[in-house]
Amino acid sequence: MMLTALGLMSGTSLDGVDVALIETDGRQIKAFGPSGYRPYTDAERSLLRQALTEAVHLSQRDARPGILRQAEQAVTSAHAQAVASFLAQHRISPQEIDIVGFHGQTVLHRPERRLTVQIGDALALARVIHIPVMHDFRAADVDAGGQGAPLVPVYHRALAQSLNREGPIVVVNIGGVSNITYIDGTDTLIACDTGPGNALLDDFMFRQMHQPYDTAGKFAALGKPDEAWIAQALRLPFFSAPPPKSLDRNDFAGSSSAPWRRPMGPRR
Repeated sequence: MMLTALGLMSGTSLDGVDVALIETDGRQIKAFGPSGYRPYTDAERSLLRQALTEAVHLSQRDARPGILRQAEQAVTSAHAQAVASFLAQHRISPQEIDIVGFHGQTVLHRPERRLTVQIGDALALARVIHIPVMHDFRAADVDAGGQGAPLVPVYHRALAQSLNREGPIVVVNIGGVSNITYIDGTDTLIACDTGPGNALLDDFMFRQMHQPYDTAGKFAALGKPDEAWIAQALRLPFFSAPPPKSLDRNDFAGSSSAPWRRPMGPRR
């Protein structure tokens, strides 16, 4: 059975909401539709940064104390606006969409504690856009001992199958956190985080330059690698641990003398 699915994604870079339309049977991709993007405003991004700070103290994934409730409302509203704008731009009616996939915004990821938290009210979103919404993709996987990203490698494999190319394929994604998917035929599928990504750079730019990111890598191109910091970071147990393994957005946030916030051992 083919479905027309609208995917919504807000990653750890805190840049905004990506929208993509595909036709799929859940195993293969029949066709790609248009895509769209709704950036977070400066106020929304600031709110999410506050939510990341407060989320560190969460012990229950459905708790929304303090600023987290306000942040969840902002995330939900931003996604609703992204859908409305996308449908209007491409002259698509809600009735033409079978299902919407809603990831939400991750504010805490602690798979070793069987805890991962994504804010976003799926029921409220469905009421606004008038389309069925699937959500909360990560909780069951983490509860079962996984790392909380069960759909990404499956999607990458579907993309790889469309290439009709023999041999292993590796998909590299550098978002707020970097990750890879290793694909070899239909049997071998390995996915894991590999280390920090744009989050470190974005946070540095925000603190030092009051800018959300380093446009075109202009400032990064002027600098030199901090070899001592890199050597220190690479001694973390995370890098020698076998997959599957994953990181929280802020695992490497800290001073240059301590580029981590918590011990990271092997993950299940």
